[in-house]
Amino acid sequence: QVQLIESGGGLVQAGGSLRLSCAASTSTRIYHMAWFRQAPGKERVVVATTSRSGASTFYADSVKGRFTISRVTSENTVYLQMSSLKPEDTAVYYCAASRSVQWTRPIAYDYWGQGTQVTVSS
Repeated sequence: QVQLIESGGGLVQAGGSLRLSCAASTSTRIYHMAWFRQAPGKERVVVATTSRSGASTFYADSVKGRFTISRVTSENTVYLQMSSLKPEDTAVYYCAASRSVQWTRPIAYDYWGQGTQVTVSS
């Protein structure tokens, strides 16, 4: 079992940048990792995923070219670098780990962090 703790959220103006961190309690080497987000009244949706090795990544169309997911296995940490932020990026961002598949659906992920709020003002 792995515990995930997100950090790095906050309030930023449109066009600004933030870097989210997801620190795991154990090695993340065996897990596919992902970032999801959930805006008020909306379902949780995928933002980005990365495979166990980090060689394969996926980005939602809405963030492609602006966000970058990365993992530093030696630090048991996954990052989400967010640039050119827009008000529509406002949401709670969650880190998730999957033992089996690198997929875009929340049901595929076994472990979740508590979330970190990102608010982008216009």
